[in-house]
Amino acid sequence: MLSGKKILIGITGSIAAYKIPLLVRLFKKENADIKAILTPDARDFITPLTLSTLSGHPVYSRSFDHETGEWHSHVELGLWADIFIIAPLTANTMAKMAAGIADNFLLTTYLSAKCDVFFAPAMDRDMFRHPSTQENLKTIQDNGNILLPPNEGELASGLCGEGRMQEPETILHTIKRHLQHKHTFKGKKVLVTAGPTFESIDPVRFIGNYSSGRMGYEIAAEFAKRGAEVTLISGPSHLDLPHPSIQRVGVISAEEMESQCMACFPDSDITVMAAAVADYTPIEKSSSKLKKKVDNIKLELKKTPDILEKLGKLKKDDQLLAGFALETDDEETNAKEKLNKKNLDLIVLNSLKDDGAGFGHTTNKISIFTRSGKESFDLKSKKEVASDITDFILKVLESRK
Repeated sequence: MLSGKKILIGITGSIAAYKIPLLVRLFKKENADIKAILTPDARDFITPLTLSTLSGHPVYSRSFDHETGEWHSHVELGLWADIFIIAPLTANTMAKMAAGIADNFLLTTYLSAKCDVFFAPAMDRDMFRHPSTQENLKTIQDNGNILLPPNEGELASGLCGEGRMQEPETILHTIKRHLQHKHTFKGKKVLVTAGPTFESIDPVRFIGNYSSGRMGYEIAAEFAKRGAEVTLISGPSHLDLPHPSIQRVGVISAEEMESQCMACFPDSDITVMAAAVADYTPIEKSSSKLKKKVDNIKLELKKTPDILEKLGKLKKDDQLLAGFALETDDEETNAKEKLNKKNLDLIVLNSLKDDGAGFGHTTNKISIFTRSGKESFDLKSKKEVASDITDFILKVLESRK
């Protein structure tokens, strides 16, 4: 998988740089071609001689080598790489990446790179937790770079906490998995719905639910990372677009979501309906704000369109349709009934009885049902759950071949 792949490793001035020779050796054992860049401060922690001996290439540190008179092009190096890993990444270099500052060879190469860029932060616990660092992390990821999240453990300062760079073996595994999945869904059109719907009572009030949309957004991001052409139909959500290639369609009400789903579904190969669509909407919507004049009012509601059921009736044999079931009672019975009634290929069940699952959490605990069986998963981050769901969908598609 890594044989012949061109891996560029950028190393900044952190004590965690001592792990990089092992990382280089692991990649070399996989027959990857390795080149390395050192920032000026990184040379205090690891020598160019060590890296050049292990990688088989000269080590880059600046554009112009005064000793040899040789010019190194950051543009050519950025185009050379199939994967660029910046590890360890200090808070200082992270801030420069977020701001687009290019005051050394590593940063100019980063700004020129056309490949996937991974970054592995390494710093003291309080530096990592600082709001400015967290904002820089978000900015770098929003720009399409991939975080190799730091571990918790003993740090060089003597403190214990988050900020310890991932181990080389973990980084290698992540890169291999990324390359394995990168083109898994290439050529596939994927439709994902996410978030709540708001059903207006008057211009300032609505019926809604507590969905943030995070689960659907993570699913959309996972498909996009694996090469799919993704359309995300989202109800109101504070979340940012999780991947630059995703086409986001914003809606407010169940009726609007139905309209957009009906338009997009016929061309979709895979549809994952993760939105928490309101079941009822007011029969009459006031055009002006209702005044608080009486102690009690009656609000008449009618059912919203059952989008999932409509799509199930339209589904062709070569399409895959997945739904979600958020339950509080008789979870498995209700999920299986929904699976069959709405002609789904699979349904993802989560229960509000499970701590850390459902609305308002960054984690989830799911079971996936098909007509032939069930697979359950432990409590995980919603990002990891999204990966589990896409893996499962891939298995279903492969079983059809």
